[in-house]
Amino acid sequence: MKAVGLHRYLPIDDPEALLDVEIPQPVAAGRDLLVKVEAVSVNPVDYKVRSPKPAVETAPRVLGWDAAGTVAAVGPDVTLFKVGDPVFYAGSITRPGSNSEYQLVDERIVGRKPQSLDFAHAAALPLTAITAWEALFDRLRVSPQGADAGKTALIFGGAGGVGSIGIQLAKQLAKLTVIATASRPESAEWAKSLGADHIVNHYGDVPAQLKALGFDNVDYVLIFNDTDANFPAAADAIKPQGGIVTIVENAKPVAVELLKSKSAALHWEFMFTRAMFGTPDMIEQHRLLNEVARLVDAGTLRTTVGQTLGSIDAANLRRAHKLLEEGRAIGKLVLSGF
Repeated sequence: MKAVGLHRYLPIDDPEALLDVEIPQPVAAGRDLLVKVEAVSVNPVDYKVRSPKPAVETAPRVLGWDAAGTVAAVGPDVTLFKVGDPVFYAGSITRPGSNSEYQLVDERIVGRKPQSLDFAHAAALPLTAITAWEALFDRLRVSPQGADAGKTALIFGGAGGVGSIGIQLAKQLAKLTVIATASRPESAEWAKSLGADHIVNHYGDVPAQLKALGFDNVDYVLIFNDTDANFPAAADAIKPQGGIVTIVENAKPVAVELLKSKSAALHWEFMFTRAMFGTPDMIEQHRLLNEVARLVDAGTLRTTVGQTLGSIDAANLRRAHKLLEEGRAIGKLVLSGF
């Protein structure tokens, strides 16, 4: 089957950073679905895994952690899906990715594709929706039923993939007052169109900008880009006994002591945790994606496609990686068909 993979971990401008390859088609076993991949989207995790390092892969390593497609076969223990079902999912960081014609994925982390979306627009959602949902509702324990309505959330990276769905979840479900960061007019407009009440520039003095808007501090902070750069502002902005969640690993020590006097909490969110460790509640991601699909079909949430880049091949994926590395993407980058 066709796939895009790598043998060496190279800078994205190297034409061998990602290659068009042929690999064997896998066979479904256990609770696995064999999915015929129709569309994928690209996330920062893709280029972080691909980033230069000395390791060499003897067989092509396939990346990609967002897909929508059709169930082509099921393992003997599958109970949630049948052949022919349209699905969307983010997969597992420990298994071959979605940049291939067919992919194996555990049914417990797969959702039914929103009926109102085509495969391309559905592929934009899984990883970011899971991340934003878990960050807001599982880690910070905000009520998705609106019990915390009127509280304030500061979202760093409002126009990125996770921020784009995070704004919607915070506004539409939690009924929070949402302050998103954006540094360009087009990214600010995108964040506003998704429901952000206010915009601040993360390259400026964020606490001062919040005060100018009438907010001495906020109930929740969600760091969806650059923990190192944004943590000091987050610690300054958070209310006493508030909560901060980040999805981005820090490159240097974070001054968590800044939170002590406020008794504020710092949470990590990593959407691959359940699949990586085979946690007893893995199936929560199946339920979560089904709920996201329901909300999309109801018109409560919208897809977050920012740009479509053509077919799933090495050249287009190298282009997507480059756009993400340069920080120029708004919303999600999507590719369809081989």
